[in-house]
Amino acid sequence: MTARIGVVTFPGSLDDRDTQRAIRLAGAEPVALWHKDKNLHQVDAVVLPGGFSYGDYLRAGAISRFSPVMEPVIEQAKAGLPVLGICNGFQILTEAHLLPGGMLGNDHLHFICRDQKLRVENAATSWTSDYSAGQEIHIPLKNMDGRYVADQYTLDKLEAEGRVAFRYLDFNPNGSLNDIAGITNEAGNVVGLMPHPEHAVEPLIGSGRTDGLPFFTSILKKLVNA
Repeated sequence: MTARIGVVTFPGSLDDRDTQRAIRLAGAEPVALWHKDKNLHQVDAVVLPGGFSYGDYLRAGAISRFSPVMEPVIEQAKAGLPVLGICNGFQILTEAHLLPGGMLGNDHLHFICRDQKLRVENAATSWTSDYSAGQEIHIPLKNMDGRYVADQYTLDKLEAEGRVAFRYLDFNPNGSLNDIAGITNEAGNVVGLMPHPEHAVEPLIGSGRTDGLPFFTSILKKLVNA
């Protein structure tokens, strides 16, 4: 049976269709989920896509965190449902306390859009198993509020437990502490990152590379072998 991966659309989402396409290219079935729907329609995993949900009012992701769809997402994520948050989705995951820390405006106070070099730090999560630890990849990045912050205790805990999933290389594009580009929860089923893997799944678009496709093949293999 084909794995079904839900993609939530919030008011202001930009990359939900791109994410659905990436899921389809990986061999899974994308399922559109609406922000007002409390039913996840029995999907096997969920992606919170990039964009500017609710215009980033208050804080990026702060309003979306209270969307009706987030009630079952939070509940099921805590029970093991794989959830990936990309850019705005990462911001929503921190606001929902599914991932620690928070996101602030870029330290240079400007929107940034560029191909970003990353190092895979954790290849043991539901979303990163098709990578190798230490692998260097290039993933498009585009954000205004991408600076990951946390208190020192949280940063030390993330580092000690190997929960930094991705780290910026060569250039820190937003001032994120410890060059953190993405993190995972303790169980490894919830991952958030600021770069956009869905824009790096075909050689004709994005970075011209397919470095983002393993996100979606990783979760497919996880679900098929479960």
